Amino acid sequence: MTPRAWLLFALSSVIWGVPYLFIKIAVDAGVPPAFLAWGRVALGAALLLPFVLGRRVFRGLRGRLWWIAAYAACEIAVPFVLIAMGEQYISSSLTAILIATMPLLVALLSVWFAPAHRPTGLGVVGLVVGLGGVIALLGVDVGGRPHELLGAALVLAATLGYAAAPIIVSRYLADLDPLGPVAASLVLSTVVLLPAALAQPPQGMPGPPALAAIAVLGVVCTVLGLVVFFQLIAEAGPSRASIVTYVNPVVAVIVGVLVLHEHLGLMSLVGLLLILSGSWLAAGGRTVA
Repeated sequence: MTPRAWLLFALSSVIWGVPYLFIKIAVDAGVPPAFLAWGRVALGAALLLPFVLGRRVFRGLRGRLWWIAAYAACEIAVPFVLIAMGEQYISSSLTAILIATMPLLVALLSVWFAPAHRPTGLGVVGLVVGLGGVIALLGVDVGGRPHELLGAALVLAATLGYAAAPIIVSRYLADLDPLGPVAASLVLSTVVLLPAALAQPPQGMPGPPALAAIAVLGVVCTVLGLVVFFQLIAEAGPSRASIVTYVNPVVAVIVGVLVLHEHLGLMSLVGLLLILSGSWLAAGGRTVA
């Protein structure tokens, strides 16, 4: 890890640790979830396309449009809407903790869809430990509060999509320039989400905090986040780069507590620790890449 790699790692950890804070700011200001998701991806697509058009990153996409569509649905269009819907009911901190189950769900899906990477031994132990963390959160922290349980379920459904996306990439898109599927998915998601955004626009012009949140989500958390992460992969390799998966939930919890003054109970901390530990074990005691 060179000094430049450490800098890129720190930037990625922060950039992908703060989206849940800005999603919470926007939805609490009354921005509908579908409109928020569309605004984010439309802005991201508009900024990313000029960056990639001259690099011939779309080579090889023809003939794999169905898999591009599946990737777009699992990684962008569906999760962005579900997370925003979920954050109408739960805190950004709890959202980040639940999304930290992504490596855990990747291991679980691998049992059926990627047999070569199915967990064994410690991996199975990790699944049990991580599941214990989820039960601690849902059964203790938000148990008995139906609206919060609904929000948590929506976020977990989004996380299941996030977990399916890398399996799609590894099986059907791994030989492509990574920016090609990402840029194509942003454009496709922009088109698909437009009708939902038009069906339920904001009631009046969103205020400055909401507009700033949408801008940060599109410019920083989408475009800049992708550019920085791909540079980190080039500098440090995919395995080291993927350690961000275990760091950005901690960043998200910290900023949620400090900026939004969200309450973080003891069981939330226990759940986060169990989920991160279980995810690490489920990935075989290594990173998720």
